[in-house]
Amino acid sequence: MIALVRKYFVKTVAILLGLLFMYASSSKMLDFENFQVQLAQSPLLSAYAGFVSYAVIISEVIITILLCINSTRRIALYASFALMVAFTTYIYLILNYSEFIPCSCGGILEKMGWQEHLIFNILVVLLAAVAIFTLSRASGYKFKNILGLVSITTVLSIGVVVIMFLGSEHIIKKENNFTRRFLNHPVVLDNKVLVLDNPDYYLQAPMTVIFT
Repeated sequence: MIALVRKYFVKTVAILLGLLFMYASSSKMLDFENFQVQLAQSPLLSAYAGFVSYAVIISEVIITILLCINSTRRIALYASFALMVAFTTYIYLILNYSEFIPCSCGGILEKMGWQEHLIFNILVVLLAAVAIFTLSRASGYKFKNILGLVSITTVLSIGVVVIMFLGSEHIIKKENNFTRRFLNHPVVLDNKVLVLDNPDYYLQAPMTVIFT
């Protein structure tokens, strides 16, 4: 009975992750140009927008396929875990170390705020981790070996995102590669109305362009 529960738990988690990645990758492909623009305006990954846009979609598609195959499901769960840890790290850095918080990343979570998005990602990471332990233990792997591999995967995923963040900041601010990021809503309008006495009057003001 326990073995049956474990089997269907892992399969259910694999299906949920597969649906999540399938939807995420398809929504990005259908609006690929906008996805690249959003990455280019990201306060963390601007310099790597081109590479990351393709890498994320390809990774999500491959992981979705591997999750559907019994013989590759364990590897796919580790890949899912690594990708979700990377996404979670990205959101954490956005919330705590970014110069500004961009608009939502779109897709299935477009209605969520960044805090809700972070909580959702953490739950998915925990779910993937439990599935990894369940499947690995059922396959005869020792607990300490599983824990060690999960820990290494976590550190590598976090490290890659942090390194890309630091590298992107260096490229944008030091190497001057003409990549520009625009702050969200840099112009603030109030409700004051100025009524001119003569229709021939007009106002002239210099235009200011803000680059960051």
